[in-house]
Amino acid sequence: MVGVATQENGLLYRSVSSKPRPYDAGGDGGKGLSHVCLERLSYVPVLPDCLRGRHELEEGDARECVGGHEVICSLFPRLSNAHGGHSPLKMVNLHPAAAPGPDSEGGEQRPLRLGVVLSGGQAPGGHNVIIGLHDYLQRWHPGSTLVGFLAGPRGVMQNNYKILQAEELDGYRNQGGFHMIGSGRDAIAKPEQLAAAEKTCLAHDLDGMIVIGGDDSNTNAAIMAEHFLKQDLKTNVIGVPKTIDGDLKNTDVNISFGFDTACKVYSEMIGNIMIDAMSAKKYYHFIRLMGRAASHVTLECALQTHPQLALICEEVAAHRWGLKDVTRQIADMIAQRAELGKNFGVVLIPEGLVEFMHDVSTLIAELNEMLAKGINPADQSDVIAHLTPESADLFSNLTPGIRSELLEERDPHGNVQVSHIQTEKLLIKLVGLELARRKASGTYRGKFAALAHFFGYEGRCSLPSNFDATYCNALGQAAGALVASGRTGLMATVSNLQQPANKWTVGGTPLLSMMHLERRSGRDKPVIKKALVEMGGAPMASYTSMRAIWAIQDWCRSPGPIQFRGPSADMASITLALETNEGQPCLLQSSPEDDC
Repeated sequence: MVGVATQENGLLYRSVSSKPRPYDAGGDGGKGLSHVCLERLSYVPVLPDCLRGRHELEEGDARECVGGHEVICSLFPRLSNAHGGHSPLKMVNLHPAAAPGPDSEGGEQRPLRLGVVLSGGQAPGGHNVIIGLHDYLQRWHPGSTLVGFLAGPRGVMQNNYKILQAEELDGYRNQGGFHMIGSGRDAIAKPEQLAAAEKTCLAHDLDGMIVIGGDDSNTNAAIMAEHFLKQDLKTNVIGVPKTIDGDLKNTDVNISFGFDTACKVYSEMIGNIMIDAMSAKKYYHFIRLMGRAASHVTLECALQTHPQLALICEEVAAHRWGLKDVTRQIADMIAQRAELGKNFGVVLIPEGLVEFMHDVSTLIAELNEMLAKGINPADQSDVIAHLTPESADLFSNLTPGIRSELLEERDPHGNVQVSHIQTEKLLIKLVGLELARRKASGTYRGKFAALAHFFGYEGRCSLPSNFDATYCNALGQAAGALVASGRTGLMATVSNLQQPANKWTVGGTPLLSMMHLERRSGRDKPVIKKALVEMGGAPMASYTSMRAIWAIQDWCRSPGPIQFRGPSADMASITLALETNEGQPCLLQSSPEDDC
């Protein structure tokens, strides 16, 4: 399905016929697109004013690494002093050019050759980043070439690619998924991997490489940028913040794309289950949600749906709660509801919970060190022999399935694959045992039946919300502006998100400024630091002020499916509203007089 391009005030708009299409092969070229997918092709994201006309970049505030600044800068000597006379680790901001000229973006309109790669797990809006990048090139640098590398970073190393053309791209506007070019979790960090990426960039004569990914992927983008500078390669590397987990954010990055949409998808399903629980009145639903290192998804979904209990990893870590403490808290809530005759409810669990309970996190750290030294994970008796007594006792008392999951091969970035650990089933078993003990002692008289759920992949490829569609388009265009200006080692940023979308600000922040030193595979490595839920932040305060009431009262909130039209269609997440605008819904109006 190809949109019809029209031009107004120098901007490209695309329209798709609103005539109803049949479901037969003739209606959409045989692609099987639904009516809503066809309708989404015609959605035109609002463009920030600073990107609408000629623009230029200027340096902004200085930044330091989150931690280990001197060490990290010594490991990235060229990137920390990039661009010759430019000051190291400084923000750059895009603003309208004073007058057209060779230094104004679009002044020379030299055709560029750019590569783009999707790295890591899928997130709604990824296609719009690529399309925004393409639209920027076609407007300001006509005749440019956009090379899409297939199946993620491996495609870069193996030079597996396709040239992305307007006709194909138009069919992916505002669509979910990463299937246009695919994604992957391979890293580009080792010498041989960097050499392969360098060879590919030289083969395509690339002016820039856009890496769309999360914290680990953007860490690799910084490593690649440093290597290219060392090799005197002209290919500039720019990152784009992507992760539904919401843990890639900082002073300059308000939110990662995909978080808004994924949370709305999960909240719809949680709301449905909460209604079902109140209808049947006989089950507790333990729902594990995405969030390997932070609980942003769980917290946002809790604010959206009002469950009986939402476990927040950061709170568990702050209070040094162990597995028994968490089990006891859940059991206390269930016993309290049983006194009111309620033997049903919903418990939300972040998938990374196991790494935040102090006893389990200690166990995992010991296992990581052990595996790095070559201990055979298949011999669990040998594993236990190499653990401290406390960790050995905990490991021995876990279910066989959980033990095996903790010993699984780490991902390419050295992380435990927590999405494979069925924490919800472990907690159901332990809570059941605790309640049975209480029943035997006469302190609990309820009934406990539980069902386990994992909501993960369901949220990664939805049609992006209006917010994510608009945000991603702006990020793609921002990445294009950064590469075109000769910048490297930056993350494209779109900020001021509490304002209408036309008032959003655009720029870039040094990837190094987001880094700290972290223990990986038995040694300290510079990586982009994950942003955890702030215990004193507005979203957490909002939840803690209400959770005692939600625990005993059935104040279920069912958000329903994502809306693309109407009064709620342009509202961003509750988390973003609380963090940036004192709790008011954040909208996407383009009129300057409109307020969020």
